[in-house]
Amino acid sequence: MFKFSRKVPVLALGCVALSAVSTQSLAYAKQVISNDMSKCYSNSGPAVLIEIRNFEKDNGRIRVQSYRATKSEWLEKGRWLNRIEMDVKPVNGVMRVCMPVPTAGSYGIAVRHDANGNGKTDIWKDGGGFSNNPKANIFNLGKPPVDKVGVDVGKHPTSIAIRLQYM
Repeated sequence: MFKFSRKVPVLALGCVALSAVSTQSLAYAKQVISNDMSKCYSNSGPAVLIEIRNFEKDNGRIRVQSYRATKSEWLEKGRWLNRIEMDVKPVNGVMRVCMPVPTAGSYGIAVRHDANGNGKTDIWKDGGGFSNNPKANIFNLGKPPVDKVGVDVGKHPTSIAIRLQYM
């Protein structure tokens, strides 16, 4: 006679829970969202409030992308979580962007200023920056290591400032 173990339902329940977490994480992958500042109010859940500074010009488009701060995901093609794109319109030299993230954890933020708005990377004209403001240069092609960009985000919004750099 076959006996059922109590471990089987617990294992099955664990797999269902893991599947739900994975599905939730995947649901956040590669979403283009609007800059909704209400997502950065104190009770809105995990998010990063970003102040972007040091614009060389007040024209073109800005692209802000969030990534999990892991070696396997940081700046890897197609691994971004959320993207916000908008016209450059700084107020007193600063633009504010609210980037919601799926859960509390460590995230990296990448910003690109497409100065002429052509949708292409013009290395000598466009600017960029990263969370924690690591120095970017021609030798690392603007890809700082993940340990330099990770920002710990809790249950509530975290504020950071990113200074754009130009070649």
